[in-house]
Amino acid sequence: MGCARLLPWKRVLDNVTLGLTGPDAQERGRTALDEVGLAARERAWPVELSGGEQQRVALARSLVRDPELLLADEPFGALDALTRLRMHALLRRLCQRHKPAVLLVTHDVDEAIALADRVAVLEDGRIAADLTVDPPEPRAPGSPANAGLRDRLLTLLGVDTGELTLATDGRATERATERATERRLDEREER
Repeated sequence: MGCARLLPWKRVLDNVTLGLTGPDAQERGRTALDEVGLAARERAWPVELSGGEQQRVALARSLVRDPELLLADEPFGALDALTRLRMHALLRRLCQRHKPAVLLVTHDVDEAIALADRVAVLEDGRIAADLTVDPPEPRAPGSPANAGLRDRLLTLLGVDTGELTLATDGRATERATERATERRLDEREER
């Protein structure tokens, strides 16, 4: 999924059905667009869509093929906070319906906790930690039930949680994680 990367010379429905064959390809594309709330935009050009709509088209394009595995590399990073929360809810609903395994790459600890069953922290290309997210669905953003997990993940990422102020959209977490990563890289270079 990742960046929407829609083909600008193809309309929305044609972007969703790209590579699909068979007599039901157009109908499958329309069904996928309906699932992401864009049935009325099938004839639109990508440039006419907002960033959130483009991400929903990309999600429809991914799910129209009924994949067993959905790869999502920073799929919501460029979205505003409200659109991001709506996309989280949409992704959860669609995954419950379609049942793909999802590999989500994110630098946002709060997003990982909200969407994942397990969180793996990578360090030097290896898994440094593999943690289970409890409780199971549904999870409210900033829930006290996951405060301990959040603090543990941030500590693993080198963030001093005592200095961190939680932002409702997770941006403070993301910025602090990036700063901690930069500090760790600087320390390694000095060695």
